[in-house]
Amino acid sequence: MQPAANDPIYAIPASFRRMENLHIVFWLLKDVGWCMIWKPLGLTMVVPTLSIAVVIAWRTRHLAAELAHNLAIIFWISANSYWMISEFFGFDEVLVWRGVTGKHLAMIPFTLGLLVLAYYYFWQKPRENRTEQVATL
Repeated sequence: MQPAANDPIYAIPASFRRMENLHIVFWLLKDVGWCMIWKPLGLTMVVPTLSIAVVIAWRTRHLAAELAHNLAIIFWISANSYWMISEFFGFDEVLVWRGVTGKHLAMIPFTLGLLVLAYYYFWQKPRENRTEQVATL
């Protein structure tokens, strides 16, 4: 599908793109470590994966859509990392409270990520669209 002639251009500096691409490599290495139960790899890759996600969110903080999605990614990586750690250290099946196990606590950051996106899509984005419509009339 070709963009319309009047579509705004969204450009990413090359240094940002390289960091995002490296972020994917670290993320995949973390998940490979988890999948293969290579604890040192999985645990080590949490730090660069989460750190780069925070840097990306910081760099895009002036764009509401980017910030919302990048914050959701931070929460996703946090939940995913916690879940991995809970399995590595054997408290994933430990009962915490009324049928809730250690790995279920990963739902807290997963839910926070969903709430950030819900706020953006149901509250912030509709107001941005109204502002754009008013400005173009």
